[in-house]
Amino acid sequence: MFPVVTSRISLARALEHNRQALTVLCHHGRLPPGPAPLVEQISQRVFVIADMPSEAHDHRLVFFHAGEDSTFCAMHTTPGFPTLRVVDHPLVQHKLTLLRDRTTPTKIFKELVDEIATLMAYEATSDLALEAAEVETPLETTIGHRVMGKKLTLVPILRAGLGMVEGICRLVPSARVGHIGLYRDHETLEPVDYYFKIPGDAAERDFFLLDPMLATGGSAAAAVTSLKRAGATRIRFLCLVAAPDGVRRLERAHPDVQVFCAALDRQLNEHGYILPGLGDAGDRLFGTR
Repeated sequence: MFPVVTSRISLARALEHNRQALTVLCHHGRLPPGPAPLVEQISQRVFVIADMPSEAHDHRLVFFHAGEDSTFCAMHTTPGFPTLRVVDHPLVQHKLTLLRDRTTPTKIFKELVDEIATLMAYEATSDLALEAAEVETPLETTIGHRVMGKKLTLVPILRAGLGMVEGICRLVPSARVGHIGLYRDHETLEPVDYYFKIPGDAAERDFFLLDPMLATGGSAAAAVTSLKRAGATRIRFLCLVAAPDGVRRLERAHPDVQVFCAALDRQLNEHGYILPGLGDAGDRLFGTR
């Protein structure tokens, strides 16, 4: 965020909850020499950033309306859950609805989990750093881009997390796969650890922790703790359906871990199952009930 004149602060305050299109405020990749508006209009689309030094309460962000015809993407946030990103792509939501259906057979359920995992991984990898790379096409030499930086490791929480692995591996075939064995005690609803295996160079890797359900958050928090104990520092949690209690518990335990899910459901029932949810993902994946 960058300093702007007081009139801009007033404008941002007035429009904080107004999602109509305004003017775009840009920074041009560097800090301004002084309090300047730095306003640039781009095809009538808007986005206002306002910030006053030493006035933290004056920070305001106003986004353009999601219905505007623009090359900019509307900002999708989850109020009250700063670490959560809901992947609301139409294909994800369509497949999730099929997944919830109690009449969906095991074979189709497996395929849907696999497909949704692929689509979610596309979103979860959208900010990977790139580096320039020279490439020879059939006609000439050109400069392209390749993913740079740390190596990716997928870590499914056994057993249900296994259903998400292949879909992501098709997108990132070079990813390594570790495993964490946890189950939830049906009486205490707390996680019990029975297996842990990941690549030895954990500090050099990015980790995607996989589990279709984020219910109480106990297993997720315990799995993240195990990864950090092994040296992991960059971890993201991918699930299909999350409950508010689980998201909050994981956030309290590990506020540095971003969560990607296809749906934030209403609540947990007295047995710790997500409502409306999709049932027991492990049982439905492997046909054990």
